[in-house]
Parts: sequence; C-alpha cells; structure tokens
Amino acid sequence: MTENFVSVRNQINAGFYKQILKRIFFQLDPETIHDRMVFAGRILGSNAVSRRLTALGFSYSEPRLQQDVLGIKFPNPVGLAAGFDKDAQLVDILPSVGFGFAEVGSITGEPCEGNPKPRLWRLKKSKGLVVYYGLKNEGCQKIAARLKNRKFQIPIGTSIAKTNCPETADARRGIEDYAKAFSEFTKIGQYFTLNISCPNAYGGQPFTDAVSLDQLLERIDQIPTKKPILLKISPDLSKSEVDAILDVVSNHRVHGFVCTNLTKDRGSKKIVERTVPEKGGISGKVVEDLATEIIRYIYKKTKDKYVIIGCGGVFSAEDAYKKIKAGASLIQLITGMVFEGPQLISEINLGLVELLKRDNLSNISQAVGREF
Repeated sequence: MTENFVSVRNQINAGFYKQILKRIFFQLDPETIHDRMVFAGRILGSNAVSRRLTALGFSYSEPRLQQDVLGIKFPNPVGLAAGFDKDAQLVDILPSVGFGFAEVGSITGEPCEGNPKPRLWRLKKSKGLVVYYGLKNEGCQKIAARLKNRKFQIPIGTSIAKTNCPETADARRGIEDYAKAFSEFTKIGQYFTLNISCPNAYGGQPFTDAVSLDQLLERIDQIPTKKPILLKISPDLSKSEVDAILDVVSNHRVHGFVCTNLTKDRGSKKIVERTVPEKGGISGKVVEDLATEIIRYIYKKTKDKYVIIGCGGVFSAEDAYKKIKAGASLIQLITGMVFEGPQLISEINLGLVELLKRDNLSNISQAVGREF
C-alpha cells in the first residue's frame, strides 16, 4: 500500500468512526460496547477472508518501523495494552488491525469475575477512562488451553497478576497465585509482564514495596523460562519508590518495564469533569505526562540496561514519538483507540515514518532516548 492510499483511507475511517460510530457508542454503556467489540473481533479473526479485508482497511507496514527488542522481532512499535483482550480472544485479528504486538490479560491464577458493575466510565472531556474491572479474566488454565501450541503472527505478551480476592491479599498466597499463572505461560507468547500495579484489586498494590517485590521475584526466578520479563508499574510512584524498585530488580531476572498503569490521582489538572467516580484508575490523557516522566526517569538512570514500553495517553504519532524519544522502545494504547478509532494504529505508524524522515533517521530504534 502506498502512503497516500493509507493516508486517505485513514481519513475516511476516522471520519466514519468519529461522526457516526463514536456518537452511537458513547451513548451506550462502555462495558457493553467493549464486549461487543471483542465479539466482533473474534468473528473477524475467525477466517482468512475477513482477516484479509480487515488488513486492507486498517493495516500499514514499513521497514523503518521494524526492530529487534529483547530478541523478539516487532513489525512496528505500536501494541495493544493489557486490559482490552482480557481472555486472549483477539490474537487472530489484531495483526490485521495493524498492531505490531499485543499484551493479553491480565491473567490470574484463578478465574476472576472482577469487581461489581458498573466498572467502566468515560471521561469524555478529559479523553480518559475510569477503569474498575478488577482483573476480570477466565483464569490461567482456561486461557492457556486456548493458546497452547498456537503460532502468532505478531509478538504476544502475557500480563500476569494475582487473583482479585481476599485470599491473595496474604503475601505468600499472592505470590503463589502469580507463580501459578506464570507457570502456565512459560511456553506461550513471546514475553511476560508482571502486573504489580493494578489499582483495582483486593489488597491494593502490595508488590510495589521493595521487600515484597523481592520475595515475588525470588519466586518467579525459580520458574524456568527463556522469555523476557517486564514489570508494569504505577504512574503514581515517587522517584524514591522507583529507585527502590530499580534496586530490587537489579538482582533478579527482569528485562524491562511497562510505564505505566492507571493513575489513582483525582487531583490532576488534566481532569476537566467536575465529578469523577471514586473507584478505579484513570487512563488516557490524564496519565500521559505521568507515564512519560517515569519513562524519562528510568531511561536516564539506567540507559540501555532495561527495555521500556511506554503506555498512557497515546492519541497520535507525536504522542508516541515523545515517549520513544524519552526512552521507550515500544508503545501501547487502548484509550486512544476508543476515542479516535481503530485506524489510529496505522495513523501513528504512518506518522512515525514521517517523523523519522524529518529527523533523518533510518529506523525507529534510532529515536529511542534521543532527547538525551
């Protein structure tokens, strides 16, 4: 596909989404719309014809966007963040939408119904979502059985968390819950993310504490795997808390970070709405600067020691490029797609190519940490 064709196609898709579909979707319950989109994605991914037609309508590829990260080949740097494909039902259609990789889950040791409804709200003016799902998923055994022996067209990461229930609030049982889910996926997917920062689970975020995190990682170290392991951290951490995490992971099998999860800060100046649901974490533009600052801090402090995946408030190529220049090798999104439409993935990739040309760079990897 030529860049002109992709550009015009994206403009048509964006107009259709924003002027028609989004207006309908935003009048309905957000969780209902999410479930229907997952169902539609499953149908589209079920056969070669619909996958090919979807690719014709949304995908875009360019050699400048390809890179090898942690020994994994990524066709482009834009991935789907964990939290959308909770039960790994969309792995067949996501490449056709244009994603360069995807993270499924978070997946827990036991099946989890999540928190009571309602548990998903839109902040229309602030371009964000309030998420209170509470790690809803079918559990590690059922999801692993679905994916076992599957070959994926793009790299798939498995986000692992502890089951949202009172029992796992006990540190020892929580660690064993992580270990159970982790063990099920040692031969499924290309990398792990340990989600230690879900703001919506029973018992809070116990493994952001240095002592508890050390205990968790000691247990994970005992499970044989060749897959890279990343930590997904909170945007609300202080620099001293980040430093403590960096000290801990230096003694364990950790290869990078996903920066970041949802923010719990209701005092952000980026929140335009007068009232915000008390429960849940906030995504989108509200978390954008917090995430970028943590990316910048970790990269500046550690340089090339860890791989960073940037996540939070990516709505355009410029947003993605800002995180890449701050030190992220890869980018993830969900909320941007909800507000802008599924053509956003190819819009970002096409825009990144133009930004690389502007900066006389031949590959996206050359832009990583470029602001330093």
